Amino acid sequence: MRTPMICWAFFLLVLLGKACNGFYLPGSYMHTYSTGDEIFAKVNSLTSIETELPFSYYSLPYCQPHGGVKKSAENLGELLMGDQIDNSPYRFKMNVNESVYLCTTKPLSEHEVKLLKQRTRDLYQVNMILDNLPVMRYAKQNGIDIQWTGFPVGYSPQNSNEDYIINHLKFTVLVHEYEGSGIEVIGTGEEGMGVISESDKKKASGFEIVGFVVVPCSVKYEPEEMTKHHIYDSIRPVDCPSDLDKSQIIREQERISFTYVVEFVKSDIRWPSRWDAYLKMEGARVHWFSILNSLMVIVFLAGIVFVIFLRTVRRDLTRYEELDKEAQAQMNEELSGWKLVVGDVFREPDCPKLLCVMVGDGVQITGMAVVTIVFAAFGFMSPASRGMLLTGMILLYLFLGIAAGYAAVRMWTTIKGTSEGWRSISWSVASFFPGIVFVILTILNFILWGSHSTGAIPISLYFILLALWFCISVPLTLLGGLMGTRAEAIQYPVRTNQIPREIPARKLPSWVLVLGAGTLPFGTLFIELFFILSSIWLGRFYYVFGFLLIVLLLLVVVCAEVSVVLTYMHLCVEDWRWWWKAFFASGSVSIFVFLYSINYLVFDLQSLSGPVSAILYLGYSLIMAIAIMLSTGTIGLLTSFYFVHYLFSSVKID
Repeated sequence: MRTPMICWAFFLLVLLGKACNGFYLPGSYMHTYSTGDEIFAKVNSLTSIETELPFSYYSLPYCQPHGGVKKSAENLGELLMGDQIDNSPYRFKMNVNESVYLCTTKPLSEHEVKLLKQRTRDLYQVNMILDNLPVMRYAKQNGIDIQWTGFPVGYSPQNSNEDYIINHLKFTVLVHEYEGSGIEVIGTGEEGMGVISESDKKKASGFEIVGFVVVPCSVKYEPEEMTKHHIYDSIRPVDCPSDLDKSQIIREQERISFTYVVEFVKSDIRWPSRWDAYLKMEGARVHWFSILNSLMVIVFLAGIVFVIFLRTVRRDLTRYEELDKEAQAQMNEELSGWKLVVGDVFREPDCPKLLCVMVGDGVQITGMAVVTIVFAAFGFMSPASRGMLLTGMILLYLFLGIAAGYAAVRMWTTIKGTSEGWRSISWSVASFFPGIVFVILTILNFILWGSHSTGAIPISLYFILLALWFCISVPLTLLGGLMGTRAEAIQYPVRTNQIPREIPARKLPSWVLVLGAGTLPFGTLFIELFFILSSIWLGRFYYVFGFLLIVLLLLVVVCAEVSVVLTYMHLCVEDWRWWWKAFFASGSVSIFVFLYSINYLVFDLQSLSGPVSAILYLGYSLIMAIAIMLSTGTIGLLTSFYFVHYLFSSVKID
């Protein structure tokens, strides 16, 4: 019976990994253009992997569009991530190859030169967007072709003390001719959902943009000659110079001319596949290695749990139940182990209110993570919809307040035997984790404000977040708490003695075992954690949510098994204080996650410069670690509770 089930489980695991590896919905409504149609590029915030402080594109002396700078509509996730998408003067005409003049700046001031040099040496990238596609460039590093999104503000040659600005861009726009026959496209992105109907197919015929590539270079122009031109005038095409004397240096009183060349190239790439070039994830073997490694840990722990349940526990229970009352009493005097704590095992833990609050928040965070990753794995959160993943996570967290309130109050009534005080529990659940996040983000925000970064959360957004919390999360948490009071409390299978049993002394403190238990869940997580941290801090796209979903499921299983095994070990040495130990047995993985984040900062983010960047990194890592602790701790505690309840419900006791 067991073999077919194992085979089916393995088959479903492989199927899920294959299905989720590259499947996603396109993410925005398809645009088709006719020859000669004007298309304007947009610009996002300047970003750097050295500082992690985003700045506005127009904080540097770049050419501004006609009519002034206008911000695009931004969702909640984009604002929190520091994105600031503005219009730009870069104009393309579909299928028209041209070489265009943009503008010539005024003589650079001392402040502008200082700012340009600083942004250049901090490796800031310009992030340009055309038809919702980020611009991409290709570079060779150690003989290997590497693709990057964005292009640098400038560059500093190794054999020179000078800095040079990128002022000439050679764009290649890949287009696919769309006939409008028999194809339906469903969008899930920022521009709403839509289906191309039969009547619109003829209108939809035209060219789709399926690629956007740039070759940046620095070209020195004669300002007197260039100022004779007007914006969008055609100029003679120029090649990227290899000689530094022909490149545009950054220094005071220099006037910089900006130009660009655009070439349209027909491509066989279809519109739904245009994001494939961005989402190529190297190291699929590493992901599978991580999953197989986790499976080995699960099998090992499952073997221990199997021995506990089917060998030790069942054997002890059978012997215990076969004896009469006098023999049971005599056996209790002779034997040691979990059977002796039968009158103390459900004794109220220390700080029961805090435990219930942390369990409630853990249920909320776990539910948010599972639903978000499932939706992302099946393609409903496309990278084309910037900020949608973070927006979805926040909204899910708010609405799952009802589950948090229910779980916390249900546990409170189980521990206390009464629902008195449920309002205080519900309010604490609604405020505990959001309060921690609010304090950390406020401190980080003051740092970002001091740096004039676009990553700073605007005051208006603070009020929006507070309104969402107070109007959605708090009422739903209270409603969940009310439902928890009306649910039937879980009845303990044994009575608790009035006098606590003395716990025998041990050589090693119990926290050593609890702390060591966190290494097993961390072993299932750390490889995927590397890719997640790289996507956040090195500007890479992370879109292998199929792998992440599998790793999440394995993490849940490992946390449950670790907590059960550790709880049983504590009960066997007559330690009945298992509540908090069960929580931190799996929750201690967060300590290793935070330590790994520090390791990543020291060894993988060596380019990160300045104390401000390090504080930002550690602040966000701390939020992540706290969320992981609440989630994994809740999984471990609830599993251990049901294990202990099942174990002692099998014991006959007067």
